[in-house]
Amino acid sequence: MQKNDGKKNIKIKYRKSEVISGYLFILPSAILFLTFMIIPIFMGFYISMTNYDGFKTMDFIGIKNYADMFKDSYFTISLKNNVIYAVATVPGTIVLSLLLAVAVNKGLKGSSFFKTVFFFPYITSNVAVGIIWSLLFNPNNGPINNFLRGIGISSPPDWLLSTKWALPAIIVVSIWKSAGYYMIIFLAGLQAISKELYEAADVDGAGGLTKFFRITLPLLSPTTFLVVILMTISSFQVFDLINVMTEGGPGRATNVLVYRIYQEGFKYMHFGYASAMAYFLFFVILIITIIQFIGQKKWVTYQ
Repeated sequence: MQKNDGKKNIKIKYRKSEVISGYLFILPSAILFLTFMIIPIFMGFYISMTNYDGFKTMDFIGIKNYADMFKDSYFTISLKNNVIYAVATVPGTIVLSLLLAVAVNKGLKGSSFFKTVFFFPYITSNVAVGIIWSLLFNPNNGPINNFLRGIGISSPPDWLLSTKWALPAIIVVSIWKSAGYYMIIFLAGLQAISKELYEAADVDGAGGLTKFFRITLPLLSPTTFLVVILMTISSFQVFDLINVMTEGGPGRATNVLVYRIYQEGFKYMHFGYASAMAYFLFFVILIITIIQFIGQKKWVTYQ
């Protein structure tokens, strides 16, 4: 009995030393995470309830910043623009990336080349993309308007100089840039679907569209759900393209939430108000994500 008790004590001590060693290994990461993530989150929330200007002023004003947001026409226009941007880019990117994935998965000739070509815009700097597309959208000498004039359109849009066309132009660029990345995700989902299902459908005489809507789309629903979540979050974080291509203009036609936060915080030094808008954006994304997770039970099919 004493020998067994001695062995148990040794095992317990050994396990304790393992646990302590494990905690010591993760301690540096935990300290960094606490310092640069958790503490700033709480500090930012406190700042959102002050009139902090980045220097000396930091008076507690409660929820005044949150209340003032909905009286601020700049904020409401930015929110409206962001919703329009999200509603257009999320389904647009999903449709385009899914079509590209299906085409590549079916053994499109030179598919490896096309995968690289489609994916390349995603890894290209947003600044470079913004500059190149600004030149393409140039209303006077840009290739796009030159092409439109060449096919008989005498007065093509002014694109980035037009309050009507600036946001649609940004949306087109965003879809073009993101489609390749989500194509790779859809391609992984397509390759996970058993070929036996398609062979059985062929035996039953199912056509291409029938197989796509009855087999491919239902079994891709988990992948589609992931893409919807990622795209929704990304659409409310757009900043680089707008900063490079339009700076929120013309007027306020392309001003979105993150760009508005940047303006209030780093142009006008209203850090308290900017923090309040940032936390509003966080809660918007959180609520949308929760709704999507609740809704997935009704449309996501698992294999």
